[in-house]
Amino acid sequence: MDKSCKSENSELRDDPIYRLILGIARLMDKRYLDPIFGFFLPGIGDALTSVMVVPFLYFSLFKLKSIPLTLAVLCNAMLDMLMGMIPYFIGDILDVWYRSYSKSCRLITGFVENDEAVIREVNRRAWLMVLLLILLSLMLYGLFRLLYVFLHGGYEWLSAFWA
Repeated sequence: MDKSCKSENSELRDDPIYRLILGIARLMDKRYLDPIFGFFLPGIGDALTSVMVVPFLYFSLFKLKSIPLTLAVLCNAMLDMLMGMIPYFIGDILDVWYRSYSKSCRLITGFVENDEAVIREVNRRAWLMVLLLILLSLMLYGLFRLLYVFLHGGYEWLSAFWA
């Protein structure tokens, strides 16, 4: 590895956003804040924790300038959100197991450290990530639509009951 590559890596490692990513991954997955929020604030907690993926997306897209990596991070976040929306504590148990923030952090760290295996794997799966993103988007839309129908129907039923 040449000197310019080493200095670029140390700049990326010292970047405050990279350190923030490491901290978020530790808090959300190792300290289990992601499933805790999902458990105590069903639906809302999953939406709140999904905001925590923004630094991951920013760093992968604007600092590392990798669209395949950004797609992989986005897929991890959407899978986490989809799993978290599964009711009856199943989603929260899956949140403990899946650890999307740690997976995304590992991928970003692989790019920062120039880990050829990670870079090759992410680049190789780029098209698969696009297809997965489309599928996950449709599934999330369906779940939100179902939630809307359920809440709207419940409101109609309650208003008819009390009228």
